[in-house]
Amino acid sequence: MNKTILVTGGAGFIGSHLIDRLLDADNQIICLDNLNDYYNPLIKALNQSAHLDHENYTFIKGDIRDADLLTELFKNNDVDVVIHLAAMAGVRPSIEDPVLYTDVNINGTQTLLEAMMGSSVKKFVFASSSSVYGNNKKTPFSEDDIVDFQISPYGATKKMGEVMCYTYHHLSGIPTSCLRFFTVYGPRQRPEMAIHKFTRMIKNGDAIPFFGDGSTARDYTYIDDIINGIIATMNAEDQYAIYNLGNSEPVKLDELVHVIGERIGVKPTLDRQDLPTGDVQQTFADVSRAQSRLVYEPSISIEAGVGRFVDWYESMLASHGALYS
Repeated sequence: MNKTILVTGGAGFIGSHLIDRLLDADNQIICLDNLNDYYNPLIKALNQSAHLDHENYTFIKGDIRDADLLTELFKNNDVDVVIHLAAMAGVRPSIEDPVLYTDVNINGTQTLLEAMMGSSVKKFVFASSSSVYGNNKKTPFSEDDIVDFQISPYGATKKMGEVMCYTYHHLSGIPTSCLRFFTVYGPRQRPEMAIHKFTRMIKNGDAIPFFGDGSTARDYTYIDDIINGIIATMNAEDQYAIYNLGNSEPVKLDELVHVIGERIGVKPTLDRQDLPTGDVQQTFADVSRAQSRLVYEPSISIEAGVGRFVDWYESMLASHGALYS
């Protein structure tokens, strides 16, 4: 059965890929995005360019902190599912501007949850983050681990988002799932994220920032695997659940740099720096809950995923050079 689905942050990296899939399945999509300048808004315009002429797609330029806009949106549309991806992203920028991150990620999420009260919404999916685990000593990270010890404002806002999601689920009865994403990458990845940034800098002959001794590791998860997990969550019958969506195979920084350099055919030059404040040593997802309940099976290796990303990047460089160089 086709659904009317509101995707907040739908012009971004993950959101635009999700909307591709949801439109292919003949759903009615409302995309709410403020097209902010965290990175070049023209990139977000390109992300959603294929959607704008689709008869089942409606774009609303607006902010999740705008209570009046959200009230009107739910009043005028029978929304079945809300997938809440809109947020200020990134650990390091959150340390520079924690007030903005609190305002958007906490106040904005609460404004959205409040607007949903009494609406037709039958499922709410919240994009959380592996950042909530902080420097968790136990690996792999499990949804049942204690996540009270945040080391960045970004992680703290995502933990608070999960707490609010449970509170509003309790008050409204709307089935709710929180998804802890582990370092998502692939075509359309944000330009400041490691794989995109390293690819661009290697292509330009620049030395890439290399933090620490190369032993820090991230559970890089390819975008198609993440989208499969979101869609499975959307259709699951949970009342309230938290899921890790990762690849469950951490990749060390020195290995990542090697894989990218090999694919491009250039030996990377390294600019060695200290590990920044707020960065974690390792992320590593236990995905057994998602596997058992959602039939979630990540399948894209780092070599295959980086290959696909570089192919996409080179095509965008050829067609929109100034935006990607």
